[in-house]
Amino acid sequence: MTIYKAPLNDMRFALYDVLGAEAVLARLEGGEAHNRELFDAVLDEAARFNEQVLAPLNASGDAEGCHYDKATATVTTPKGFKEAYKQYAEGGWAGLTADEKWGGQALPAVLGALTKEMIDSANLAWGIYPLLSHGATDALEHHGDAWQQETFLKPLVEGRWTGTMCLTEPQAGSDLGLLKTRAEPNADGSYSVTGTKIFISAGEHDFAENIIHLVLARLPDAPAGSRGISMLVVPKFKVNADGSLGERNGAAAGAIEHKMGIKGSATCVMNFDGAQGWLIGPAHKGLMAMFTMMNAARLAVGIQGLAVSERALQNSLNYARERLQMRALSGPKLPEKPADPLTVHPDVRRMLLTQRAFVEGGRVLAAYAALQSDIESRDADPQARKQAGELLSFLIPIAKGLLTEAAQECTKEALQIFGGHGFIAEHGMEQFVRDARIITLYEGTTQIQALDLLGRKIVQLQGAGLKHFLGEISAFCHANAANDSVKAYIAPLATAAKAWGDLTLEIASKAQANPEELGAAAVDYLYYSGYITLAYFLARSVLAAEGSSLLNAEGKQAKRDTANFYFARILPRIHLHKAAIDAGVATLPEVL
Repeated sequence: MTIYKAPLNDMRFALYDVLGAEAVLARLEGGEAHNRELFDAVLDEAARFNEQVLAPLNASGDAEGCHYDKATATVTTPKGFKEAYKQYAEGGWAGLTADEKWGGQALPAVLGALTKEMIDSANLAWGIYPLLSHGATDALEHHGDAWQQETFLKPLVEGRWTGTMCLTEPQAGSDLGLLKTRAEPNADGSYSVTGTKIFISAGEHDFAENIIHLVLARLPDAPAGSRGISMLVVPKFKVNADGSLGERNGAAAGAIEHKMGIKGSATCVMNFDGAQGWLIGPAHKGLMAMFTMMNAARLAVGIQGLAVSERALQNSLNYARERLQMRALSGPKLPEKPADPLTVHPDVRRMLLTQRAFVEGGRVLAAYAALQSDIESRDADPQARKQAGELLSFLIPIAKGLLTEAAQECTKEALQIFGGHGFIAEHGMEQFVRDARIITLYEGTTQIQALDLLGRKIVQLQGAGLKHFLGEISAFCHANAANDSVKAYIAPLATAAKAWGDLTLEIASKAQANPEELGAAAVDYLYYSGYITLAYFLARSVLAAEGSSLLNAEGKQAKRDTANFYFARILPRIHLHKAAIDAGVATLPEVL
């Protein structure tokens, strides 16, 4: 069985020392009740729940998987999953960051991000069920009418009901303009929804008394393409005007997918056969509500990448310290033993430091992005809210794209450290590799994130978020140019940041002549952007470590070691991606 210990000290270091979140949150609306004592209590209790309840179910849930009963169109989750969800709901975790008027605790999004990391490290497959509920909650809160909010939000926030996002169809993956599900108006103001959706996470399960599906469909008068998409709320059991449950609706799972990983998560084919639903927001404007869900979900999936990387690191580091194999090249380090531990070998240390750099840098990135969400929603200054929103919008595709791709590298290196033992199920590494593979695909593939970053956030929105972020990096470099603790990082970081701005202008200029250049450059540009982003946060971490009371001398040195490794061995990858971008679309022939 693999180990999991919540990295509370590093989470607190990122939250308090690197980001100064306590002071930021205290000045926001409702912040008078938000203090370190409260945050620490929440983190401690989250650690207990995840270490003791969810983590032990990770391997068994993978081995058992979900069970589909064709006769009843129902799904039974692996042993222990339902009971764990009951504890989760009773503990108030479902409404941790939700508004108090719906029964939530209204705690900051950044605290929710850290607790979510623990959930996904402990049990990635289980964590997918509440993830979809949070997306449904966001969409209804921002776009639902008063009845929908009163009827659906309270049980979702309580955890009595769960939610889904029903977007994908067999012929329409990321191209939602091709979807065919239709919604016909009824006399009572509701709609009859008919169609098939695939890859629906948590579409059917045994956790809750009702499941709320948010479904993209076309009304009879819908224009063609993505401009003709509406969103509807379609419950598993019909909901009466007073919020009570009625008869079974025409929404059922037709099958569950047999997958490479996350086998404890029910990924369903959902059939809607005249199912009763209600329109969310204006007709033909469903994409606005979808993007509300999608943005929250994309950051959440980036956190999944961070989470599985953290667990892979913990287990591979523990194994490398204990496993005796060969001798150090410079001579025996443990002459009384038959061999030295794996950590004496430079390449094993490279693999461990690669994981540590992505985990520690990624944790600050995820927390920083979540903190922008708090500022955007609760700061009294309209300009501060606007800037935070632009920063968050810009960082979401980087966080989702880079942290999920980094998880592929981290889990691969973790398995490699185990050698042949990593390839067999007993040690759990192969599950991490399998589970991590999906996170680069759902909620938009890496290419989709890259096109969103370069095509929309840079070109269409004129790089507003990038300008803020580059300004922040520039200010950091200027303020610390003579600071001995971070002096070694300032010049390469400042140079990389300037090159990032120059490269962005170059790509935009080339795209004016040939729009295909955007597609050719996008993924490399995402990596390029992500590597510089993590460099900035790792440099900030070294600076914060100097005055931290959370880190002892060994911990402070570890932060320096991680940054040194990253700047020397990971950050130079930007030159490879720059070369690929410069090569342009001409090197990608249409006929293969």
